[in-house]
Amino acid sequence: MVVAGYFFANTADFEDGFKPVNNIEKNNMKEKDYVNKYCKGTKEYVLPDKTRIDCVWDEYAIEYDWAQKWAESVGQSLYYAQMTGLKPAVAIIMKSPEDEKYIKRIQKADERIVVFKIKAY
Repeated sequence: MVVAGYFFANTADFEDGFKPVNNIEKNNMKEKDYVNKYCKGTKEYVLPDKTRIDCVWDEYAIEYDWAQKWAESVGQSLYYAQMTGLKPAVAIIMKSPEDEKYIKRIQKADERIVVFKIKAY
């Protein structure tokens, strides 16, 4: 399932003015910057095996990752969901509209995974 929107209002893409000011800033942003901006829950939740969930919010265990790392995010989100009893979710950081292809791959891999889109372009 693709959820387009804020974690608290699933109605639009992640667009709240959080756009890099220029290409230099955009190129310097890290995954952690997006977690800090968009996670409305607990950040860096540590599991008993010392693995860390990027964000635990409401009913979701959310893995943040760049779109091209979609396969890694699938595995992590499913593992975190299994370990916590929460729903698997990924927040995919998209660098261009072409990154939609990775979201489709996530949906094909496991339709239980909720996808939150972050447009970083």
